[in-house]
Amino acid sequence: MLRNVHFISGLPRSGSTLLSAILRQNPRFQAGVTSPVAMLCGTLLHGMSGATEFASFFSDHRRRAIIRGVFQSYYETNPDDGIVFDTNRSWTGRLPLLAELFPRSRIICCVREVAWIIDSVERLVRRNAMQPSKLFNYKAGGSVYSRVETLMDPQAGLVGRAWNNLREAWFSEHARQLIVLPYETFVRDPRHSLTRLYQALEEPAFAHDLDHVAHDEPGYDADLGIPGLHRVRPKVALEARSPCIPPDLFAKYAEVNFWTNPKLNQRNVLVL
Repeated sequence: MLRNVHFISGLPRSGSTLLSAILRQNPRFQAGVTSPVAMLCGTLLHGMSGATEFASFFSDHRRRAIIRGVFQSYYETNPDDGIVFDTNRSWTGRLPLLAELFPRSRIICCVREVAWIIDSVERLVRRNAMQPSKLFNYKAGGSVYSRVETLMDPQAGLVGRAWNNLREAWFSEHARQLIVLPYETFVRDPRHSLTRLYQALEEPAFAHDLDHVAHDEPGYDADLGIPGLHRVRPKVALEARSPCIPPDLFAKYAEVNFWTNPKLNQRNVLVL
């Protein structure tokens, strides 16, 4: 029976791939850049709902058992004393489900100033000018302004949807399960961040090698039309640079980072 499961979620371009690569150094931990489990759960919940003719065959008890079975089957090879970190940005939008299924689990939310996230995506787009991206429906051309509108779309945008999910989780009654990990804090002092993370997870300390963390997903990134999207440099370090997006765009999203405002932390969410 799968007992020890946590989740990695939050915002894109905010260190979740880096965190997964580091955590995998611990032989007891299993983590990936993303996982299909959230998609499988969503598909099954829809299939067991009133949207189909079979809804009357499912009680909440049966639904709960089936969804738990997805986790159990997908991570069947995980050892009894192992810890699973399932990664998907949609988990923050499914916090009530996780609270019911795994009330002792924690959801690690990787965050970063939204303006810098947009800037990071734009840099990748410009670096791969010969390959239109799935993020923008493979359409060539457009401007940085139109691309930002697409990214920030609240329903389907890479950034906007994740940001809305995170806000919902942050202000919800289940916010106690969240652990927020700011990107700048993480890369500036990764050992301190990892120490605090292990403490929050109540796991024994582990000596991670932060000088050899290189990771890449060339096939997955190529399918998205953004080579390098999940590439991790060997050494964890903060890279100083100037924004590539126009100043007005950067300023527009400079004040939306709600996790930096203590007055908005009404649920006392742990911010590392």
